Amino acid sequence: MQDNATEVTAAGIARLAGVGRAAVSNWRRRHADFPRPVGGSETSPSFALAEVESWLRKQGKLAEVPLRERVWQQLSGHPEGPVTALTHAGCVLLLIHDRPPVWLDVSAGSDERLADMLPGALREVLTPRFGSAPTVNTPNAVNTPRAVNTPAVVNTPGSVPARDAARPAGVNTANIASAERAATNPKNGAHTPPTAPPVNTRPAVHAPTAPELRPSAPLLRGVAELAAELGARQTFEFLLGRYLDANPRQYTLTPADLAALMADLVGPARTVLDPACGTGALLRAAATRPDQELYAQDSAPELAALTTLRLALHTWSTIHGATGDTLRADAHPRLHADAVLCHPPFNERNWGHDELAYDPRWEYGFPARTESELAWVQHALARLKDGGAGVLLMPPAAASRRSGRRIRADLLRRGALRAVIALPVGAAPPYNIPLHLWVLRRPEKAPAQPEVLLVDVGQFAGEGRGGPDWRAVREAVLDAWQTFGRAGRFAERPGLARALPVIELLDDDVDLAPARHLPPATMADGAEQLTAVRERLNETLRLTVDLTPPRADAAQPSRWPLTTIGELARGGALLLRTGGNGGHARVPVLTDHDVLSGTDPSGTLPESEEEAVLTEPGDVVVPVLGGGSMARVIDEAAGGAVLGRNLVLLRPDPAALDPWYLAGFLRGTANNRQASSYASTATRLDVRRLHLPRLPLDEQRRYGERFRALDEFERALRRAGRLGEQLVRGMYDGLTDGTVAPD
Repeated sequence: MQDNATEVTAAGIARLAGVGRAAVSNWRRRHADFPRPVGGSETSPSFALAEVESWLRKQGKLAEVPLRERVWQQLSGHPEGPVTALTHAGCVLLLIHDRPPVWLDVSAGSDERLADMLPGALREVLTPRFGSAPTVNTPNAVNTPRAVNTPAVVNTPGSVPARDAARPAGVNTANIASAERAATNPKNGAHTPPTAPPVNTRPAVHAPTAPELRPSAPLLRGVAELAAELGARQTFEFLLGRYLDANPRQYTLTPADLAALMADLVGPARTVLDPACGTGALLRAAATRPDQELYAQDSAPELAALTTLRLALHTWSTIHGATGDTLRADAHPRLHADAVLCHPPFNERNWGHDELAYDPRWEYGFPARTESELAWVQHALARLKDGGAGVLLMPPAAASRRSGRRIRADLLRRGALRAVIALPVGAAPPYNIPLHLWVLRRPEKAPAQPEVLLVDVGQFAGEGRGGPDWRAVREAVLDAWQTFGRAGRFAERPGLARALPVIELLDDDVDLAPARHLPPATMADGAEQLTAVRERLNETLRLTVDLTPPRADAAQPSRWPLTTIGELARGGALLLRTGGNGGHARVPVLTDHDVLSGTDPSGTLPESEEEAVLTEPGDVVVPVLGGGSMARVIDEAAGGAVLGRNLVLLRPDPAALDPWYLAGFLRGTANNRQASSYASTATRLDVRRLHLPRLPLDEQRRYGERFRALDEFERALRRAGRLGEQLVRGMYDGLTDGTVAPD
């Protein structure tokens, strides 16, 4: 099958040609020779990529397709679906990464020769890199979002959504349960490897066959070319990231900063398990040495396969990957790992409660139907060796729901739960909830006087729409955990961390929410802190007096000749750019909220190959939504940030326009009103229609100085407001906790 099997949508054509979708619609209407649709639907047709490229070149609308865009269009338009294309690409990238001369040999010649020779070459690479991954099938499982019983086979046609599942059938888990139960002595807590019945084993990733590879041959050559430019690992990360960005609601991702923190909490480990691996962020963070063995399982076949390939490209460790519902069909029943990391699914009612009532993993109690998270906690403990550590991301409700109090109590009594860490809001999806980390330890023996560490780092939540201050979170959490781990005790840090004797938590609720047990931040020096805040407020208020504009004298209305932003842009006096949907890793994003509130860039956007607009000092940024009159001159602190959505950037030519003069006149209420348009529920500003007087540069600078002074006055007012709120809040807290006297 030739490259013309790859299809592209109208949006893809627009991206190839660097135009809007409206232009593509116009081409289809105006040009009789425009390629005919070959697939899709009437409202969203798709076209043969090769025909589209040929037509664009013939019309002079395309000089050359960027390599990254060509490869992505080939992958997204693959006849067997993007998941199959991505896994084929991952296999070839692993071959290029491990044995580049072999790829050069098999890729010489025709596509048919490539497809015929590639399976054998792939087997030579895949077999030593991936250990066997057993899959256990149960006859009584129902069709649930996490009940998938097939191994993670790379070449499955199409994709299986993370929320679709096959009905497991085969080996009865009761046989495995009885074998594991016999190997566990509940009296002394001994945990020896169970003698499980034989199970079918298949590698998580196997070499596709020649017929399966033939449709992918043009894509694989493009992938190899891109790997020569970027590197095999970076190429796979680009394609995987692009695929995940195109399907944001299908997958729940674990942020890299959170994954790194969880890996640091368990420490160095030779064998690491993630029983709900997703896209592999946790195992990737834990992969720090070449002699490791990494075990992964997920209910979504595509995630298990892609994670296995991703890890293989990032480490020389042995990867054991499997597909299946971990709670119903554990692919690693004999494993006793050094560490377990897990971001389990939350609030699942159909997790196997009815089928797994007698499962030996429930050493600490049988979880209620509403306590799926406690089932994952006990699964993690069952797969740890004695003394092994685990960290799970948990919803905060799991620490206090009454239905789980008996299990929580037993986890505490036996020393299995060592710490509960409350994260700031925005640490991971769902971003509006302060999630918890549970730090586990497989107890070698019951502790004499067990204590549990409670940490709350909610104070490090980011302002506005930005994420948490991960550096502060990391330092606070690791310092508390390492101190507690060395001594088994911890000196109380009010408002942040406390080691509490287990006996104090074993009441009717067994509530483990850290905020309920941590004393408020002491105000031992509260009076001094409040005095410092008051002094800063006084200084700021004095500054506002100094900055208060002088009396406004009456003047005759000026009749300036006017121009528009659109005319200035066409004449080259300024450059006009709009914010996009893509960003760069570790580069902050200036959001419309930041512009309106006067704060530093705080946003994030998904990694994208879309060209990001970076701000520079002297730029003027204007929000286009909301109906307010606002414009901000970019200073050194905000320079270099990515321009976010719903923002327009104006970069004036210093020889023609003063930026403060430009920003000041753009903030005029009447100017803003006449350039606004209205939808049913929103107001949108057409920046090109904003008016500006035609003034000499010297006169512009005179106005610009006055506008700059107004901006400083406005910033001082904002600062005074924040300090005033801080002072009032501190006074309320001090008076209510007794650290400030009422007189």
